[in-house]
Amino acid sequence: MQISIDHLSMTYPTGKQALQDVTLSLESPSLVGLLGPNGAGKSTLMKLLVAGLLPTSGSIQVDRRPLLQCERELKAKLGYLPQTFGLYEELTVWQFLDYMAALKGIEDSTGAIARAIRDTNLEEKKKCRIRSLSGGQRQRLALARALLHDSPVYVFDEATSNIDVESENDIMAEIRALARRRTVIVITHRLANVTDADSIYVLEAGTVAGHGPHAALLAQGGLYKTLWDRQQELEHFGTEEVSA
Repeated sequence: MQISIDHLSMTYPTGKQALQDVTLSLESPSLVGLLGPNGAGKSTLMKLLVAGLLPTSGSIQVDRRPLLQCERELKAKLGYLPQTFGLYEELTVWQFLDYMAALKGIEDSTGAIARAIRDTNLEEKKKCRIRSLSGGQRQRLALARALLHDSPVYVFDEATSNIDVESENDIMAEIRALARRRTVIVITHRLANVTDADSIYVLEAGTVAGHGPHAALLAQGGLYKTLWDRQQELEHFGTEEVSA
């Protein structure tokens, strides 16, 4: 599936311009990083991608068809892990995924649930109630929910926030495996998670401030290099504190 975003702009009724002349090309298969500070326009862009908003100008095409002509088709094929998500504490892992599969209209729910649990290393927890899960296990359960559909496009919005390093590595390993056969968009503040992405888009104040793979963006300087250097410095001091 190919998604083309051409000269997209979005101004809210309040007059706030969230995006200005944004152009992206999302090929399949690929891992795409979407970065930028808070308020850069990342969330607005994702809402436009799923037709939750209509752009002020510009266009989005899916396999060369206008988005609004295939909105339902895209939503049915889109696996989405939002930054915040609801879990039903009294349900077991299997019961929760079974309920989510029913909502999504998945026919072979037993097979889909088994695969999602296996791919997120939750086999030992499938009969456990959600209230007993750790933060990392909850995040893997949210990932399993997104994986119920064998989707051509996945969007992960801060999929590794507020979890330990081991869980973060596990989740990113699964996301990278998906990207070998699907289009995967990773929205993240942690640049280390997308250094191996096929393409990285950096948004700043609603515009594309940089585009390319990790090495090229570092060579260009600008916002990406500033963010990278800042994170490397913070991680360095954090390691020194732990060592001390």
